Amino acid sequence: MAVDCGNGMASLVTPQVLTTLGASVRSLNANVDGHFTARESKPTPESLADLRRFVANSDVAFGIGHDGDADRIVILDEAGEVVHEDTILAILAERAVRESTAIDPVVVTTPNASGRIDQRVREAGGRVERVRLGALHEGIATVRNNATDETAVAFAAEPWKHIHPRFGGWIDAVASAAVFTRLVAESGLDALRGPVQERPYRKESLDCPDDRKSAVMDSLKSSLPDTFPDADVATEYGIRLDIPDGGWTLVRPSGTEPYIRIYAESESVDNLVETVTECVDTALDR
Repeated sequence: MAVDCGNGMASLVTPQVLTTLGASVRSLNANVDGHFTARESKPTPESLADLRRFVANSDVAFGIGHDGDADRIVILDEAGEVVHEDTILAILAERAVRESTAIDPVVVTTPNASGRIDQRVREAGGRVERVRLGALHEGIATVRNNATDETAVAFAAEPWKHIHPRFGGWIDAVASAAVFTRLVAESGLDALRGPVQERPYRKESLDCPDDRKSAVMDSLKSSLPDTFPDADVATEYGIRLDIPDGGWTLVRPSGTEPYIRIYAESESVDNLVETVTECVDTALDR
């Protein structure tokens, strides 16, 4: 396997941990450099270009990319292509639930996380609770405060960031690297991905001034359910609609930029995004 540590703190840990666990590790950018001279700190398909080429042109089974503070993890398949973050989340969540000793194991995730996670967790005997973006610890605390003796948080994650409660209460991509490497060693990446139903996914951003966001979202609380009358609707953290065909969409205001965000996953994702965009545009024009 190959690891691009991005000149960050993972340089001090991930190669050593994986080697200690018995993996054969090829390391890239594994020296700490606060100026991040090798590549942009955030691990994206573009910034991981060197790792992608290395994986695609070598005999390693998969690749791992980290960011500067080692709280993000990106997985590449043997062809050097990025594996969708929700697929990785689903794999780790399912395994955490299966290995939990609790009668009621819970996975905490965010509204923009895929239904593929719910599917794998449900089949493993657990359930999913969602919390707003950036509030995984809040979500864990809420589950625990409402828990019975039979309940335990088995795993918590938002895209690229994972918490493994059995190891600690913090976001830890090094732990994810170790757990995921063990799973690949046991089963192979293709076998891990096989049960995960991957539907087409899109994310769009529509311009919206900050002072219009509240009014637009209030309008969408009625117009979106009217447009998708058969959908299950949740409005705690934006507006999420789970559609009977297994697809879903989430509309939420950006907390940092003048945008309304649209997330969608469906076999007909382009049609879904087009319909949702029309609803948002109508709300913006009012």
